[in-house]
Amino acid sequence: MRTGIRLETLGWNERLARDSATSGSTEGLVPARVAAPHRRTYTLFCERGEIEGILSGKLRDALGSAAERPAVGDWVLAKPLPNEHRAVIHRILPRASVLSRKSAGEKTEEQVIAANIDTVFLVSGLDGDFNLARIQRYLFLARESGARPIVVLNKADLVEDPVSFEEKVETVAGGAPVVRTSAERREGLEKLLAHLGEGKTGALIGSSGVGKSTLVNRLVGSEILEVRPVRRERSRGRHTTTRRELIVLGKEGLLIDTPGLREIQLWADGETLEDAFEDIAGLAESCRFRDCGHRTEPGCAVLAALEEGTLDERRYEAYAKMRKELDHLRVKRESLAHLAGKKRWKDIAKMRKAIKKRKG
Repeated sequence: MRTGIRLETLGWNERLARDSATSGSTEGLVPARVAAPHRRTYTLFCERGEIEGILSGKLRDALGSAAERPAVGDWVLAKPLPNEHRAVIHRILPRASVLSRKSAGEKTEEQVIAANIDTVFLVSGLDGDFNLARIQRYLFLARESGARPIVVLNKADLVEDPVSFEEKVETVAGGAPVVRTSAERREGLEKLLAHLGEGKTGALIGSSGVGKSTLVNRLVGSEILEVRPVRRERSRGRHTTTRRELIVLGKEGLLIDTPGLREIQLWADGETLEDAFEDIAGLAESCRFRDCGHRTEPGCAVLAALEEGTLDERRYEAYAKMRKELDHLRVKRESLAHLAGKKRWKDIAKMRKAIKKRKG
């Protein structure tokens, strides 16, 4: 059981203090940070130490989608129960940043990976896991979150020329820093810590087997997370981390370890895509048609740059694929919103009819 932790060490700041003060009466409530969500409870870190949190009935009823429920990294206001290491969560403070993706499968729902993060460490292994297109998708998710992306090329000891991989990533990173590390050899760790600091939170995301848990163990200085060997035949990792968890490094900051992502389905809008592909957005300003889709339209400056070789084909393909995916997501979300609106008006009509019937 973890003992008490200073709120500032957990990331408490002036913004959170203001949000807490303006959220309503705080009598009997204490700030706490969600360290790990479970099925019905939450592990919370606060000045009293590590405690178990449960949602109040009122808050549970007020929350709609799963994305509105507390996620790892969230700040909450909770009322400790007397003589117990438990507390009742009454409020969730507004998020400064949120890393999300579309939930796996057919449902059109947002899945929150982590909240209130300052830096997203996008970890890729320099083995069979390395995939430039996947890194671009990670970068897009990170930028959409509001946090700063850092690309981490781990397992640099497994390749003869790690610099060439770094140069490839830099062509698509859009200015995001690229860091080479070797968790096994404890190399490059200080470069990761340089992007943190007391009260700053970093989240590690990536596929299974890229070495996220090993990196956390090296940064913490002890084997707090289980590590399993990678399947050599395909360089695929096994899911060691099974939940999202906040880890306190003390004055060096905080880390959120996450399970390996099998699917990276986007949850964003088209405007964010243009920001992520500024080079293509700049070319699009010279297209003949303002609503050019950059597919087959005449006078398309993007396609012209592609033919001339001034625009990398792989970057264009990544852009086109994400744009198509986001267009599809937008249509589905608009359809769901329309259906929800129709249902709401039907419910109101039924309620009015029932009231009129009672009045006779």
